[in-house]
Amino acid sequence: MRGSIFSAKRLRVSSVVLAMVMVVATLAAYLTTIAGPLEKPQANDRQITLVVVSLMRRDHLSKHKLDDEMSRRGLDQFLKSLDPLKVYFYQSDVDEFMADRQEIDDMLKRGDISFAYTIFNRFLQRVDERVAMIDKLLSEEHDLTDDEELVTDRDLLRYAKTPEESRERWRKRIEYDLLVLKSDETVGEAAVEKLSRRYHSFDKRMHQFDSDELLEMYLTSVTSSYDPHTTYMAPSSLENFQIQMRLELEGIGAALRSADGQTVVTKIIPGGAAEKNGKLKPEDKIVSVGEGDEGEMTDIVDMKLNDVVKRIRGQAGTVVKLGVISEGTTETKVYKITRAKIELKDSEARGVIFEDGKKPDGSAYKVGVIDLPSFYMDMDGARAGLADFKSTTRDVRKLLDDFTAKHVDVVILDLRRNGGGSLTEAINLSGLFIDQGPMVQVKDSDGRVQKYDDLDRGMAWEGPLVVLTSKFSASASEILAGAIQDYGRGLIVGDESTHGKGTVQSLLDLGQQLFRIPNPPNLGALKITMQQFYRPSGDSTQQRGVLADISLPSVTNHMDVGEADLDFALAFDKVDPAEFTKLDRVQANQVSELKARSVARRAESEDWAKLLRNIERYRDQKQRKSVSLNEAKFNAQRAELDADKIETEELEEQINGQEEIVKRDFYFEEVMRIALDYVALLQGQKLAIKN
Repeated sequence: MRGSIFSAKRLRVSSVVLAMVMVVATLAAYLTTIAGPLEKPQANDRQITLVVVSLMRRDHLSKHKLDDEMSRRGLDQFLKSLDPLKVYFYQSDVDEFMADRQEIDDMLKRGDISFAYTIFNRFLQRVDERVAMIDKLLSEEHDLTDDEELVTDRDLLRYAKTPEESRERWRKRIEYDLLVLKSDETVGEAAVEKLSRRYHSFDKRMHQFDSDELLEMYLTSVTSSYDPHTTYMAPSSLENFQIQMRLELEGIGAALRSADGQTVVTKIIPGGAAEKNGKLKPEDKIVSVGEGDEGEMTDIVDMKLNDVVKRIRGQAGTVVKLGVISEGTTETKVYKITRAKIELKDSEARGVIFEDGKKPDGSAYKVGVIDLPSFYMDMDGARAGLADFKSTTRDVRKLLDDFTAKHVDVVILDLRRNGGGSLTEAINLSGLFIDQGPMVQVKDSDGRVQKYDDLDRGMAWEGPLVVLTSKFSASASEILAGAIQDYGRGLIVGDESTHGKGTVQSLLDLGQQLFRIPNPPNLGALKITMQQFYRPSGDSTQQRGVLADISLPSVTNHMDVGEADLDFALAFDKVDPAEFTKLDRVQANQVSELKARSVARRAESEDWAKLLRNIERYRDQKQRKSVSLNEAKFNAQRAELDADKIETEELEEQINGQEEIVKRDFYFEEVMRIALDYVALLQGQKLAIKN
């Protein structure tokens, strides 16, 4: 199974676009120039396209041919990637493209991607036109008392047929943007200036698109038409993926996001070069970058975030200069930071012990909590035979050994923001809690089913176990949760179900595929769905996920972020169950008792009552197909709840993580109560845990 991986979850959010990239580096720093229109495919594009087509035909799980159906799907996906709200292209543009919608498969079989350039350059032309239109609209007065609506449901949106219709669509969108800014206390000229910068910045970033990015978007539009997790990774995307899997990088150690053309620091990574330097802070704006002590400073305002990251990247020991404007100031200060090798500590397994409740002898229970954001593994280190390559299982075992030494009573494994990772690590980590037997079954495209057992006898943790999940818990997380549930080894608590990603991807390096030589050139990789996994019981998690034994109310239960919400997701199915011995540490009567006690506690809590009210408001807003452009009505709706803001916050938490190992809010406190009740039940005690 070497090389098999589960991709991080792919999320679809109503009208929220998040662009958050970790400042990471494994290459020497290099500079890029702002590109003009993309004129024609590059030299390697034909070879890359041909090998992707060949691999899809040979290896994809579905065995679906690259045919007219995939052509149609691919064009729809490409247009959606470029213009998701249908505000840039005219209907006549789309009609023109549609004339060739069944020819894309034939073009790709010839290695021809020129159609992508035709569409993209038309897109650039329309973006330029719309920005000029936006400038005129922003110079006008807008009546925000009219009783108008802006359609927000993409399925109801249509491309404009005329410039007049496009202008009307943009007038409403500008009024919506102004209402949002005004409700956030940005008014008058400041709001107009911010919107102008936002759309001009988008225009500039689109003109900075390079050939690798276009090839990645175009090929992925076609490959993701087979299933949502089969994608082409351009060289830079492959490098970033490898960094995240080994949790080690060379750079300054800061998380960045792009906001209206500004590069904003969102987080300083603990132990990184920026933290040791001590000057760079969250919310600082980086406006220029220079290489070395004497390097010339280059303005990066309106530069796309990937290019900013490339300029900040570099080998450990080299110096990068950053021109920085701190929050609340206008002065630019230059900080010199020496790049260093950084371990992404807050992306690896972390543990903490809480004392809570009261045992029959009067002492407190000890609850060990492990936060596990991903199933990471240094694949290159593993292939090279390194004894201490980065491994999730090794890190979690150390935490469990520490918990055992400190006489912890129950372990809570928090997978709420775990989007997956290495299949090997998922199998090995599950084996830390189960003595022996199959952890997962895998079916390939020929229908062959193979089971994968825990090969390491014994358990690193034999005590009570609670696995905490959410709708963001995907793929490898679902393997572990499914095995724990099938064996009756522990209690699954959290959202009603996990993400529902039951497919296995392998990463095929295209340089190796083409050249078959040591150290081939980086041509990117194809992350391709080659297998589907199944629980020991024979059930797939595909689309269905792992259902919680005890589900707790949450907004994420109702967000469109599951596998079933994605285009072209493969179907749920089953295989024969594997032979395994159930441990039966979770009984139906225990679950019923735990649910009843949890419901009773939550009924007495104002925090849970408030959450339930917010969930109902969120669901109401999600069902609306439009939003009012009348200021009074708009503000009244946002005063109740802002669904987009909630989704943004949830996604930022998934992407950016948190400094503390676990946030002890009312939600987690209820999980603690359930865990302690569970311990008492296992010990045959009366449920007398303090609430």
